[in-house]
Amino acid sequence: MITKLLIANRGEIACRIIRTARRMGIAMVAVYSDADRNALHVSQADEAVHVGASPAAESYLKTSAILDAAKRTGADAIHPGYGFLSENAGFAETCAAAGLVFVGPPAAAIHAMGDKANAKALMRQAGVPVVPGYDGEEQSPERLHEEAGRIGFPLLVKAVAGGGGRGMRRVDTKEDLAAAIDSARREAESAFGDGRLLLERLVENARHIEVQIFGDRHENIVHLGERDCSTQRRHQKIIEEAPSPFADATLRSAMGDAAVSAARAVGYVGAGTVEFIVGQDRSFFFLEMNTRLQVEHPVTEMVTGLDLVEWQLRVAQGEPLPLRQDEVHIAGHAIEARLCAEDPAAAFSPQVGQVVHWKPDAISVAGIRVDHGIREGDVVTPFYDPMIAKVIAHGRTRSEALAKVRYALLSLPLLGVVTNRACLLDIIDGEAFARGDMATGMVDAAVFASKTPANVDFARAAAVLARAEEGDWFSTTGRTCCPLTLSAGEVTKACNVLFQRSRWTGVEVDGEFHSANELGMSSLVTAAQGRALWLARADEIFCFEEPDPLAPEEKSQGDGIVVSPVAGVLRQLAVKDGDAVECGALVAVVEAMKMETRLVAGIAGVVRLTGRNSGDQLRAGDVVAEIDSEEPAEG
Repeated sequence: MITKLLIANRGEIACRIIRTARRMGIAMVAVYSDADRNALHVSQADEAVHVGASPAAESYLKTSAILDAAKRTGADAIHPGYGFLSENAGFAETCAAAGLVFVGPPAAAIHAMGDKANAKALMRQAGVPVVPGYDGEEQSPERLHEEAGRIGFPLLVKAVAGGGGRGMRRVDTKEDLAAAIDSARREAESAFGDGRLLLERLVENARHIEVQIFGDRHENIVHLGERDCSTQRRHQKIIEEAPSPFADATLRSAMGDAAVSAARAVGYVGAGTVEFIVGQDRSFFFLEMNTRLQVEHPVTEMVTGLDLVEWQLRVAQGEPLPLRQDEVHIAGHAIEARLCAEDPAAAFSPQVGQVVHWKPDAISVAGIRVDHGIREGDVVTPFYDPMIAKVIAHGRTRSEALAKVRYALLSLPLLGVVTNRACLLDIIDGEAFARGDMATGMVDAAVFASKTPANVDFARAAAVLARAEEGDWFSTTGRTCCPLTLSAGEVTKACNVLFQRSRWTGVEVDGEFHSANELGMSSLVTAAQGRALWLARADEIFCFEEPDPLAPEEKSQGDGIVVSPVAGVLRQLAVKDGDAVECGALVAVVEAMKMETRLVAGIAGVVRLTGRNSGDQLRAGDVVAEIDSEEPAEG
């Protein structure tokens, strides 16, 4: 029996595991990095052990530190969550050698399915349909180009190891192939320590549908239905649902049988997910098997009424599965939306900052669940995945689940960090999602523009700021005006907040007067953050700032200044000091929150580096290089 469980993870999944472990009477040990010293999962566990510096490679991925923490606390089992060490066969073997229960599948199964090329070969042998492509050992650029020509375009370049969309690139023409191979290989080596690649035919307008499977040590394997994960950006899921609105009874049965066959082929034990790509004709192909608990497991829990973490722990203790296949029942519909610290209007670039407003416990509606690992005051850092919370809703029908998840998103504004909340609302309000007709490339093809606040929003923000110091502006004898200049993005407006004797009467913006009654202040959510004021109303969140008159004027990319728009790691310098570059040439690559951002020259000229080196940690706004114009000076 497991008596003390070390959770080798962080954030919302660590908090999720803690909930079940506590209910089962299991003592819990958390681990944390420098960045997570005051994190929610640390405070919720019975014990907590520091395992290293903020970068994951120096903490959560450091096997020796994790095992030492287990030894020091007397833990007898380790739950890896997802990501980090969860699909590391060597880690599973090391746990077993140390006498620890690894809450996951056997190392052999992880190894077999972790290598995508090997996994596809095993699936062919098991009779599971596989996407046509190339997964050979010969990895020279020449061979990959040759195989790409045979497969045809468009195609996908994918990392052999790992998952989560990392090391994956869509290639539409042969001219784009070389750059895609270089980028995918670099990202795969960084993320998984393995730069091998495979090529796959791209199934156009495809659905991404996966099947949750479970096995025990007594050779029992069942599936718990399917999840539709077709709503993705950058090959990473952002909305998932169960059951799939696209699958009919025939497809559902065939995929369930194929998933069980896949699991049985590798002697699978524990929770796993078999992922399929599905064409519009409902033909389906094996993509990969994730040998761990998935981020989107709550939607399966909602429609089955089961606790998958409890199943994991019981199977790890040697118990048989609680249910046979004919005892698994699906009831209703569930939808999960991932709230991420990213800006959809800037190609979903990662965002960092301090959370100043977040009240997930404010919702107490049946069928709504919020999985998260943050509190007000916490800082979202560039070191880990941008997902900060999951909003899950269950209803008797899909439309009821959709209404609930929309209500939950509207009721849970997170202020202090830019998130994808408005994007999620746009998606679920769209006709394609309402029809259940999403395909994997639809979000990437859409344009999500930043919305500019209206005059009435500026008026609301000005009223909040002026009323915070209303003692300075009240007049007992007549009319007083509080002038404020506010900026939101690139828009700046002059505002005048008007007071009459002991009360404020309204705000004037660009000559428009908005009365106090009109502004509807009671329906707003606001939070101050330094010189900024965050304001949430309906489905929009805006950040207003009072410009600093003493701040130096910022130079732009057009001036030849190459800056990092995100906080992250300088993964590659593509130029040397003194190189001549054309406008648009690649200067550097910054990696943050599992995403690469390419920094390019805004003008043609000669590169002057600023002393940054590959591997350096950058802040948003840090200058990486300056480009001296080649044009001769006038005069």
